[in-house]
Amino acid sequence: MSPAKKQIPLPLSERAPVAGARVIGDVDPDKRIVITIYVRKNPNSPPLPDVNESVGEPPTMSDAEVLAAYGADPADIQKVTDAVTQAGLEVVKTSPEKRSIEVAGPTQAIESFFGVKLQRYATAEGEYRGRTGLIKVPADLAPIIEAVFGLDDRQVGRPRLRRDPRAVFGVPTVQRLDIVRANGLPPYTYLPTALSQIYRFPLGTDGSNQCVAILCFNDPDSHGGYSREALELYFGQVLQFPMPELVDVVVHGQGNDPGDDSGADPLDTSAEVMLDIQMAGGCAPKAKLVAYFSQFTEQGWVDLINTVITDTGNKPSVISCSYGNPEDDPRSAWTLAAIKKVNEAFNAAALRGITICCASGDDGSRDQAGDGRAHADFPASSPYVLGCGGTQLVVTPTGSPWETVWNNGPGSATGGGVSKFFPLPSWQRHVGVPPSVNPGHHVGRGIPDVSGVADPETGVVIITLDGKHLAVIGGTSATAPMWSALIARLNQALGKPLGFFNPTLYGALYYGVLRDVIYGNNGAYAARPGWDACTGLGSPDGMNLLAALAALQASMPQSAGAPAPSHVLEPFRNAYDAFTSALQEAWRASASDGDGTGSFASHASGAYATYVGAAKKGWTDIDTEAVDIASLYAIGQSLESAAGLAAQAATALAGGGAGWKPPTV
Repeated sequence: MSPAKKQIPLPLSERAPVAGARVIGDVDPDKRIVITIYVRKNPNSPPLPDVNESVGEPPTMSDAEVLAAYGADPADIQKVTDAVTQAGLEVVKTSPEKRSIEVAGPTQAIESFFGVKLQRYATAEGEYRGRTGLIKVPADLAPIIEAVFGLDDRQVGRPRLRRDPRAVFGVPTVQRLDIVRANGLPPYTYLPTALSQIYRFPLGTDGSNQCVAILCFNDPDSHGGYSREALELYFGQVLQFPMPELVDVVVHGQGNDPGDDSGADPLDTSAEVMLDIQMAGGCAPKAKLVAYFSQFTEQGWVDLINTVITDTGNKPSVISCSYGNPEDDPRSAWTLAAIKKVNEAFNAAALRGITICCASGDDGSRDQAGDGRAHADFPASSPYVLGCGGTQLVVTPTGSPWETVWNNGPGSATGGGVSKFFPLPSWQRHVGVPPSVNPGHHVGRGIPDVSGVADPETGVVIITLDGKHLAVIGGTSATAPMWSALIARLNQALGKPLGFFNPTLYGALYYGVLRDVIYGNNGAYAARPGWDACTGLGSPDGMNLLAALAALQASMPQSAGAPAPSHVLEPFRNAYDAFTSALQEAWRASASDGDGTGSFASHASGAYATYVGAAKKGWTDIDTEAVDIASLYAIGQSLESAAGLAAQAATALAGGGAGWKPPTV
């Protein structure tokens, strides 16, 4: 018998039991388990740039360039497959493009290879197979293996869909199709085609030559899927145009498996799948829709995202995601390893020109955590995606839309807040993201970025699985596919994909392009003019967006993605660094002189006045011959960052200043 190989703990793989879970027994040692191993990028390939670290317009690369840099060294794949085979495990499939190896085998052999103990746990929501602590891998594979998923199969992700069981304005929320035809829609509810008009989606566009990826999840113990017959009826007879092209890609699980969309089974995602398809197809009727099906586990999520972003056949230009969990879920839904792998894939998607729209949650600032604190929802909190919040939408008798923050109380309100995991992106520094309301009051990535109708009381009308009823549905699950459809139509109009356009949205498009929503709150955070943690920068005005993007595209020279000349930017960077240093010194002084926030306010005001003077001098002395669009954009980012830093300080002072500190230079 050969001696046991030394094992090394796998970073970021630590697991804790779901809160309140109890062990009910060991997993059957002979039960077959399928897991996915992810390996490092090819060390001989050039590194992938991070779109959040670029100056000016985020970089894009060709599909071939991205996939070559993202993929694995075949030799690494072979080394891992040899090792697992020698351990008596079966290699199901490998993918150098995704850097993944799918492996199957009996529980006992899996436990031995990865140094874990798998047990069955019972919770109030059901049972799951789980582990605790860190995964371990053979020492000779430790430099190669980055993550392992599938050992733990707890549910990760929930649909961001809401329905109101009560009558809306005295009208039942689910009615027979023939009754709606006779009496009309319930008041203040909308078909997707009406929303396209209300939000002024670009005229002359329909999503032609675009592909929208719709993420779909279901549970092996339940169902989730769509009825093609019901969808054909909805598009043909209700919306009165042909059903869009719809194809399935199955990553894990049973694929399209429609069950019960009434809400009786909380694990059945059929209503979510139906909503996403009808919203995306109803707002972009000529776009190709691809439903990617997987399971509600970490393995299901990571494998699904990697399948979508490496799909060069369907080649989606937009991804719609209507699911999520609190990023720091008390139930330990996400491991740090999974968040890292998903973000890696999101960055690769951005480099391929793919826009990712994610629902921000439907339980206000608490995000279904139930621990008395505010939480941001992942993946909406990822700095690589467009987080989509929710509004209540009322169209007045004169045809004017009026929107407020969607908040009907606990369990029915838009998500939004401040990320615990992700720092404040450079493109958000100027918008005044507030300190978190949680202890510590850190400042991080703020979500959402944008918003749209989500209140189930002013919701979207879709057909049910039986094809006989229309239902009023809400949630940020409606907002994300609507924005995905809008981006597909903008891509069509512009002749190129928007891709990762958050820096542009917060830069050149920050003022006067979207419809600002300034009334309401989601619990811990309130709406206000400009960006807020309820509705982001606001709801869409498609024609305004297209005009602004087209003007920007026309004025941007081919070299605009290159860094601006350093001698042009240097005065502004120096002024910003001096301002940050002065804020730090003011903060230290206020802590030592006993006057607290009063002293800091005085010093900070002087520091900002000095900064403004230095910025003005920099502009007066600028070398005009060296200034192009890229230079102006970078200078604008510097000015906006300083203004945002001042706004953060002012916001903190208004709240007493507790917990806020200036960033380091």
